[in-house]
Amino acid sequence: MFLPVVLCVCGLLMQGEAQDRAAMWRGNDRNGRCQYTFTVPSPAETTCPQNAGPEVEGLKARLSLLEVLVARLSGGEIKTPQVSQSRPQNDLQESLNRAVGERNLLQAEKERLERELEGLQRRLEEMRRETERLRNKPCPAQPPVVPPSPPLQDSTLRRPAGGFGPMSHLMTRPNTRGDISSLRDSAWQYGSPGFQELKAEVTEVPAPGGTEDGTGCGELVSVAEPVTHRKTDNIMGKYGVWMQDPEAVSPYGPNMVWRIDTVGSEIRQLFGYDDMDQLSKGFPSKVLLLPDPVEGTGATMYRGSLYYQRRRSRTLIRYDLSSESIAARRELSHAGFHGQFPYSWGGYTDIDLAVDEQGLWAIYSTTKAKGAIVIAQLDPNSLEVRKTWETNIRKNSVANAFIICGKLYTVASYTSPDTTVNYVYDTATSQGRALGVPFKNKYRYNSMIDYNPVQKKLFAWDNFHIVSYDLRLGRPQAK
Repeated sequence: MFLPVVLCVCGLLMQGEAQDRAAMWRGNDRNGRCQYTFTVPSPAETTCPQNAGPEVEGLKARLSLLEVLVARLSGGEIKTPQVSQSRPQNDLQESLNRAVGERNLLQAEKERLERELEGLQRRLEEMRRETERLRNKPCPAQPPVVPPSPPLQDSTLRRPAGGFGPMSHLMTRPNTRGDISSLRDSAWQYGSPGFQELKAEVTEVPAPGGTEDGTGCGELVSVAEPVTHRKTDNIMGKYGVWMQDPEAVSPYGPNMVWRIDTVGSEIRQLFGYDDMDQLSKGFPSKVLLLPDPVEGTGATMYRGSLYYQRRRSRTLIRYDLSSESIAARRELSHAGFHGQFPYSWGGYTDIDLAVDEQGLWAIYSTTKAKGAIVIAQLDPNSLEVRKTWETNIRKNSVANAFIICGKLYTVASYTSPDTTVNYVYDTATSQGRALGVPFKNKYRYNSMIDYNPVQKKLFAWDNFHIVSYDLRLGRPQAK
């Protein structure tokens, strides 16, 4: 009994939270003896631990961490962590393999697309070349079913090959002001033209026949699409004049091409190129400084001389290329000049010189003719007027004019992409009449049109572009 009493007294004497929550029971045990039971709740645990499970697991975890630290410090291998890290490593390797595979597929697809692109580019280039070939090739005539007639003079006739004389080097001469003019050829942009869709057009024309007198002459039947040879890239090349001598003499060969840019107040530079290829590339072999400035786009080349109108005057000049000096000078009596009777586009085109199978011509107007076109045939040596004809079409009502086989032809518009050769005047009969031959202004600012009797082509300068037109000549229509 002493022990229970002592425990009871101790419990009564205890203070704090333990006193408030302490409990004591009294009961008989299995043997019938009285037994006192005293309980106090734990301040940290709500239930009694069973077999010390959590403490043992915690000790195991701490022991595992300690083993890992010891293994790292000693350089040994860790078996247990490797097992836990193997799965993330496998996942990373699998993702890497998958990414590499996708990259390879994308690379293969890229190579396939590049091959297809190269194939398409080759096909486009072939189509472009075929387009140019078809454009440069005259369309074969399709005559109706009639008895065969003599063939037309071939419009692609070329002059016989001839050798070049010795070419002088590029040169400069001081102008009247004493400075040296720059004779460097202006920069040009050239390259393969863009692909254009071909159009098939059908125009009713008279059946082609033979020439009138066996000289290659005939009436204009059709004008082909323009062929572009070169393009300028600055304002100096907006309009000008280019030509080939149909009867070239030494020291220049028949393939020599000449060009004058006519934008500016002092037009004096004459550029010469060995052939059309050098013109396209922009490499002149000869540059001359003319003694007098040029007016307008009416200059022409004939029998080794350049013929042009002197600026702000009605004076015509014959400049000999071999001696590089003026060979003849003459006023064209009563001719308008410097904007009195120009073509409709302007440009001081009062006097337009031309060459055909019959020689040298001047196209102009006078006050007496009241602005109507006057045609004069000139002596190519002295520039003397041999004969004149007065037409009934006003010069400022047409865009340009040219002469073929003694016949004057006029073009209706210099800007319309689809215009016509609208008038013809025959000097042999002194009669003129309306015409309707289709004509294309591809670049919509045609400032010069001249006929070359050997090439059987029209040379033109259309808004920074040097172009040419193939022609078809046939028998004149019945009146």
